[in-house]
Formats: sequence, C-alpha cells, structure tokens
Amino acid sequence: MQMGILSLGDHLRDVVSGVRTSQRSKIRAMVELGVRTEKLGLDAFWVGEHHFNDYIVSSPQLVLAAVAERTSRIRLGTGVTLLPNHDPVRVAEDFATLDILSEGRVDFGVGRGIFCDTFEAFGQDYADSRAQYRENLGLPLILPRSYLINGLG
Repeated sequence: MQMGILSLGDHLRDVVSGVRTSQRSKIRAMVELGVRTEKLGLDAFWVGEHHFNDYIVSSPQLVLAAVAERTSRIRLGTGVTLLPNHDPVRVAEDFATLDILSEGRVDFGVGRGIFCDTFEAFGQDYADSRAQYRENLGLPLILPRSYLINGLG
C-alpha cells in the first residue's frame, strides 16, 4: 500500500483566531508540506486545482515544481487538473515539463470540476463541460510522446 497527502489549498480563516493567513504564506506552507511528506516517508504529494474561491491553488503544476526541486523520491500529482478549463495541448506540455523537472515522478490526475462559477469565469457553459472534458482528455493521449518532449525545445 502507498500513502500520501492531498492538499486542496484551502484558504479559510483559522477556526480559533478567525485570522486568514496571506496567500503567499499558504502557498509556501503547501510547498513545505510537500517537502515534509517526503521526510515523513510517505509516497506521494498531490495538489488540487481551484479558481475564484477559498481554495487558492490555480496552478498545481507550479506548486509541484517547487516541491520537485526540494524532493527526490515522492510521487507528485494533481487531484485534479480541471481539464475542460484549459487548452489540452498546453496542459500536456506543462506536465511533460514537470515530469522532466521531477525526473519522472508525476501522476497526472484530471477531472472536469463541479463549480459552475469556474466555468462562467472562463466564459464556458457548464452544460458543455462533460463533452469538453472528453474532448480535452483525448487530445494529449493522441499527441506523440516525442512531440511533448521534443516540442519543448
């Protein structure tokens, strides 16, 4: 069995003090959590993607890149990348780059998302999200692996 930590990047007020830390402090704490995950002997650190709410990680791959630079063993993943909200080729390239930086430790988790507000903010119709998810999921799978690696320059 493998064990790890999934952080959704909640940016809520502390239940005791009522204080909300800065976004900078929260993001840095997430990177430290990833580093501690490895030090504790766990197997994986995953980060969720959210937009426009109390969960502040809009680009998990950037947080994971920072963790990758300070770790050497743990798997790094997204739980999940909101595929309908992004250009699928760009997502594939970003994660191919992250996989190179982490020396092959990336687990690419995808989903369509459930918050209608996110789709509205991106100028998308939530009613189309299932079809968009299916379409976007297929594209990175049909791109030649050599394109994702060699296309990076």
